[in-house]
Amino acid sequence: MQMVLITALGVGGATVIGALIGFIFKNISHKFSDIVLSFAAGVMLAAAVLGLILPSLEYGGRFKILITVAGIFVGAACLNLVDKLVPHLHKLMGPEDEMHHNAKLGKVLLFVTAIAIHNLPEGIAAGVGFGAGNTAQALIIAGGIALQNIPEGMVIIGPMLAAGVSARKTFVCAMITGLIEVVGTLIGYFAVSIASVILPFALAFAGGTMLYVISDEMIPETHAHGSQRGATYALLVGFCVMLITDVLLG
Repeated sequence: MQMVLITALGVGGATVIGALIGFIFKNISHKFSDIVLSFAAGVMLAAAVLGLILPSLEYGGRFKILITVAGIFVGAACLNLVDKLVPHLHKLMGPEDEMHHNAKLGKVLLFVTAIAIHNLPEGIAAGVGFGAGNTAQALIIAGGIALQNIPEGMVIIGPMLAAGVSARKTFVCAMITGLIEVVGTLIGYFAVSIASVILPFALAFAGGTMLYVISDEMIPETHAHGSQRGATYALLVGFCVMLITDVLLG
């Protein structure tokens, strides 16, 4: 339990670290941000497949294929529903409304709220990984999510400061988005620990949410500013780094 709590704080704290970087370097280039986010996408892709979806098949028993496929699609559908209610990143901040331009406060707050809402299922994915009992795989999953949270924390800062929000309130908002991820991690861990029978579905569900975030949010965002080639290779590097890590830890 102590490891779960420390990891939850680490995953949520990554958003705060990103926010601090955003305060220090207010004019981070899109290219740099896209490369970092793409690397994180590669890490998350490997974590979703190796740490969640494949273990789901291992624990699924007789109907493992049906359970895993159903879990993936239900997880993706849930995030799709969330997107319809509160759109995220590239849907809120279009090319004509870049991060460093003045934005209306209402739109910026919606942007931050969207990040917070999307952090909950990401946290649940990290918690479910620990609930499976494989600490090494769980740390890989949590590490991938934490890496993704750093650039996400960075992009919160610019729009809020430009909208006139004080630095103190901006930092508090970043902390809240990270705290939601901590809550999600604990929810995922306790849900699987209490009802181990749902583990195969929960693993696939968490994997589906991560695949959805990668495809619907991270890749479009990293390919929207002319850095597609570098972003693609950064994703491959991130995936291979996690693949090597998984083999070495296994």
